[in-house]
Amino acid sequence: MDDLELGPPRPPSSGPGEVCVIDDDDSVRQAVTGLIRSAGLSVRAFPSARAFLEAPPEATPACLVLDVDMPGLSGLELQEHLAKTHASPPIIFVTGHGDIPMSVRAIKAGAREFLTKPFDPDELLEAIRACAQHGSARAEHAANGEKTGRESLTAIVGVSASLEECLRQIETVAPTESTVLIYGETGTGKELVARAIHGMSERKTGPFVKVNCAAIPSGLLESELMGHERGAFTGAVARRIGRFELAQDGTIFLDEIGEIPLELQPKLLRLLQEREFERVGGSKTIQSNARLVAATNRDLRSMVDLRTFREDLFYRLSVFPLGLPPLRERPGDLPVLVKHFVTELSARMRKDIRKVGAATMQRLQEYAWPGNVRELQNVLERAVILSQGTTLEIPSVGRPSDHKAPAPASRAAAPSAAASSAAVASPAGDSARDLASVSREHILKVLEATNWVVGGPEGAAVRLGLKRSTLIFRMKKLGISRKKDPTSEGD
Repeated sequence: MDDLELGPPRPPSSGPGEVCVIDDDDSVRQAVTGLIRSAGLSVRAFPSARAFLEAPPEATPACLVLDVDMPGLSGLELQEHLAKTHASPPIIFVTGHGDIPMSVRAIKAGAREFLTKPFDPDELLEAIRACAQHGSARAEHAANGEKTGRESLTAIVGVSASLEECLRQIETVAPTESTVLIYGETGTGKELVARAIHGMSERKTGPFVKVNCAAIPSGLLESELMGHERGAFTGAVARRIGRFELAQDGTIFLDEIGEIPLELQPKLLRLLQEREFERVGGSKTIQSNARLVAATNRDLRSMVDLRTFREDLFYRLSVFPLGLPPLRERPGDLPVLVKHFVTELSARMRKDIRKVGAATMQRLQEYAWPGNVRELQNVLERAVILSQGTTLEIPSVGRPSDHKAPAPASRAAAPSAAASSAAVASPAGDSARDLASVSREHILKVLEATNWVVGGPEGAAVRLGLKRSTLIFRMKKLGISRKKDPTSEGD
């Protein structure tokens, strides 16, 4: 096998544009600004909508994080004003109260997200990153004179026949209103496909609302999907807007739909069939026209046989089943994916990696990739961080392939991402080194590669596979601190 040549390096990526925070509450504005800045993003704050209009940024912002209820010009009025311009940025509303008509009006007017305080910081950062990626894709395709209808497919990389067939099916079903059920193992790109379906549909200007059914406690999932009225249960201090309501005129993506509890499935079935539902604790029937795209890595047919998934719901979801092939079944795509990820990561980390050695490519080809494209991307990111020259080096990749995923270890026995990465990076005869010093060295390398940005989508915590709070705890425990940060006062 020959070396994989990557070509000349790209210019360093400038990253997403400036994020503008507009909120009349000083404490909220400072907290949100600090959160965004800690993620390594450029941010500018304004105390009012008028202040933003009087001193707008020179370039169109990556997005606006906008309060709804402000004196003078409200957030909704600013949104309507910007919608009349050709440089209207994506908007994420953050509000202290979940007023239903207001939120629906905002989403229909083109808001990308509507978050109620207190909001999840990671959810806000994820929404900001999605806005930045969406804006970059549109700008790139507009500059190239390409049609925007197919731009959502550009994120799906590969040349194999099986993947091309999937892309043809996406193009076929996207313009319809039919429900789509995406099958695929973990890491095969189910969310990318869901976003592509939305982006190529007539609903592309409407909201794309994602719900990870496995990440929400079963007792709260109904409230998350359909909303609740004030006093519906202990802790329901205000009315909450459900995700189906937010997805009006758009697409709702239910990831890991096989995790929906059996007692909630009849209500979801009724919503899909009758296009109506009631909020938890409410009696008013609400109409829904959201299109459903669902995804699962489980065998729903077997779950039906085991009576853990309703048969009628299964058939209602399976209007257009779409299966995604695992990476091990599309080996021809591996070089294309490696070139794509390494080129992208090298530019982002300002590395000059020109090629991937033949021995490294051989190891990549021999591995089964039980985590599929996501696992490949993570392995390549660690390799780019650790590579010092112009050739990408990966000491080892998982276990040799027998086309079976490694047996899962217990949580207690699983090593941390930082420790396992350090073990890969260490020479074979270096086992006598103290584990703490190895972990400390690796964490320092990642922090330096991220310019000491801990949180956010491109921060050290994500690259190490750790929560931000966990990484900070380990840094304190290992005595890791930045000696001098000349920008700390301004940032």
